[in-house]
Parts: sequence; C-alpha cells; structure tokens
Amino acid sequence: VSTQSTWGYFIMELVLILGDFHIPQKSADIPDQFKELLKPGKIHHVLCTGNIGNAETAAWLETIPIDKKNLKIVKGDVDTSGTPEVDMATIGHFKIGLIHGHQIVPWGDLESLGTVQKELDCDILISGHTHIIKAMTIDSKHFLNPGSITGATSIMNSEVVPSFMLLSIEGYQANLYEYRIEGGAVHVSKCELKKSIEQHITYRA
Repeated sequence: VSTQSTWGYFIMELVLILGDFHIPQKSADIPDQFKELLKPGKIHHVLCTGNIGNAETAAWLETIPIDKKNLKIVKGDVDTSGTPEVDMATIGHFKIGLIHGHQIVPWGDLESLGTVQKELDCDILISGHTHIIKAMTIDSKHFLNPGSITGATSIMNSEVVPSFMLLSIEGYQANLYEYRIEGGAVHVSKCELKKSIEQHITYRA
C-alpha cells in the first residue's frame, strides 16, 4: 500500500506492539479474541517489550511478521534469553526506541522515560513492565506502553486489562490503535501521531 504526499510516495507499514505475556507463570495463554486478530503474515514489524515466558509463545511470535527479521524483542526483568535490553528500529520517518521498562525508576515515570528518549534520540519510545496500556505525547515525542497482551497481573495492578497496540505508519504520520478486552469484548481506540517540530503537550488515557 502506498500513498502520495508533498514529499512523494510513502509505503504504509503495520507495526504490532505487545509484551508482558508471562506465559505460563501468570497467564495460561493469549486471549482467543486477540489470536483471531493476529494472523501470521499480515504485519510488517513486531516490537515486543519482553517477558514472553515460554518457547511456544516465542515461536508463535516469530510467525506474525511477514519477514522474521522485522521481529524485535527486548529482554524483560524475568527473561533468561539473550535478547538485548535496548533495541532500535526506523520505520517510515520515525525512529523508534524499545525497552522493557524495568530500568525506569519509578516504574512508568515520565521524566525517567524522557531521559531514555533523549539518550536514544528517538521519536517514539516503547516500554512495558507496568502492564497498563498508555500513550502520551510531549513536545512531539511519543511514549507508548502496550500493557500486557494476556492481562497478567503485576505488583502495581492486580486487575489488568489484556491489551496491545498497532501502528499504521506512512512517512511522517502514524495512526495508533489501542486494543483492549473489556467485558469479554475487544474495544479499539484510535489516535494520530505525527513527527513534527511543533512543541505541544497532549495526553491520552
């Protein structure tokens, strides 16, 4: 899929953002509603915040991107794999940083996340660990947390809503879709992200 803009043609790329599975330690499996949505070979990039849990889930994750080389997984606080603690990806015109989030003190603290964002010099910083889905934009820099795809509990939250994120990136613009399971049904919300030099602050709960 391609679109034309002032800068020319851009390829639309789908980016799946997910993590904190904790299978089987805290959750039995990914919810069936999400498995029905996440079919192999339809997503261009997969960015995972770690804490997968078992080899079977890791193998399933490898089937999701069209090209397996576009799967990036960082090491969570309970992972024993050899994955890196920090990874980077450039998709469209967005530079994306990826961490698990246990490095952030206090957990989920925006000021600490902002320090990491500046160190990585990225447009979007993805982190997890809190198991709470959240998206924030400050001074045109975007901070995304996909929550826990299985709804695994955490020290911070004993009632976690299963969630993940999907980015549709075209050049300098992206649409962010947040998926949650509430009341047994999948709910989707959407907002727009832009790469811009404008200084502004917005919040999305």
